[in-house]
Amino acid sequence: MHEFKYEELVQATESFSQSRLVGKGSHGHVYRGILKRNGCEHDQLVAVKKQSLGLQKLRDNSKLENEVHIVSSLSHNPYVINLLGISHDSSNNKVLVMEYMPNGTLHEMLRSPVGASSCPPPTWPKRAQIALQIAKAVQFLHEARPPIVHRDIKSANILFDSDWNARLADLGLAIRMNHDSLNRQIDSLNRPAGTIGYLDPAYTVPSKLSTKIDVFSFGVLLLEIISARKVMDVSRSPSSIVEWAIPLIQKDQIVEISDRRVPISRFTEGLIRNMLSIAGRCINFRETDRPSMGEIVSELENCIVEPIRFPVWMNLLRSLIQRKIGTRKSKTAARAATSIVCAPHQENGHADISRGKLLLREILADIS
Repeated sequence: MHEFKYEELVQATESFSQSRLVGKGSHGHVYRGILKRNGCEHDQLVAVKKQSLGLQKLRDNSKLENEVHIVSSLSHNPYVINLLGISHDSSNNKVLVMEYMPNGTLHEMLRSPVGASSCPPPTWPKRAQIALQIAKAVQFLHEARPPIVHRDIKSANILFDSDWNARLADLGLAIRMNHDSLNRQIDSLNRPAGTIGYLDPAYTVPSKLSTKIDVFSFGVLLLEIISARKVMDVSRSPSSIVEWAIPLIQKDQIVEISDRRVPISRFTEGLIRNMLSIAGRCINFRETDRPSMGEIVSELENCIVEPIRFPVWMNLLRSLIQRKIGTRKSKTAARAATSIVCAPHQENGHADISRGKLLLREILADIS
């Protein structure tokens, strides 16, 4: 692993200036750094993670030590933020140098105020893509040998790279299922940990550790992606997004759950319904009834929105229909140019799209 000179990081962050601070966590602060590279045309942007002052006073370096231990053991993955190297300050506290993510967090994206100077809220296809990328990151951790449980999946730990791809960050609380030697040395890692609202309520003792803890947190995150509601909001009743969403999911009240800033079309409704179905199973209080991350990835992959290219005969049929039903109805049929490839287990007729061709009964249903 590359060892950076601490003086190099001090210079890169302007002595860890507040103007370079881009994030705060329970066990570290993250600064934007600019590394000067001799002989290179461009400087390198990095994220420099340093202990919080509170942990420095307590001389508790365990979380950053653990993050280095976990991340350095992983192969490169496009959905997990990679470690570039480490350094040590004058007190021998560890400092991490990570990939820099220039486009903020999912938490910020979902709560961006609507206005001329702000980005519009993400579309439904974009939200599905974000959910899929996060699911693949968690699946990657769970399929490591031995499996790794992240334990702190939340919107503030999802960052966006320069291409607006979602990346999973902050593995300071991550733990390997076999309780390896480092875990045994750091007692704090054995205790249940996470963020209120995302934390599995059944995870109360170390023996309850399992990958299904992350599945629960992912379900909460999926509800947050769909609704843009705070996970815990004391100004509302119920304050928990889980308690609020469960009865609405059971009643199939999609509009009431969905972010009202983004219109719901006939076809995105099916996408949202599928994501809510996945979220509902993830937050099941019975751990054994929750899906694995592999199952979640497969279902989300079958719920992506993509344009449909009609074959010639379908275009002819559509023109005949348009002539017959007139202008008003024809607009409804024309909206079938974009559709949703839905999960194979649906039972409500939304799973009738295959290889870019809408079935005849879908068109007939659309004009009836």
